[in-house]
Amino acid sequence: MKIKINGKEEVVDKQENIARLVSSKGFVPEHIVVEHNLRIVPKEEWGKTALRENDNVEIVSFVGGG
Repeated sequence: MKIKINGKEEVVDKQENIARLVSSKGFVPEHIVVEHNLRIVPKEEWGKTALRENDNVEIVSFVGGG
């Protein structure tokens, strides 16, 4: 199925959820925030939040600096 991740269309498994998507992309969960269809999803809901055709996902990582 096709979804948009950070503005780019990608094909993912039909049984995908946010937790598996984050893991497959190699992100460190403690360093990111995930927005799913304009809603910030709490980390405890990632495994229960299924992805569907044409969903939009934004993954934002924190960068430290000084």
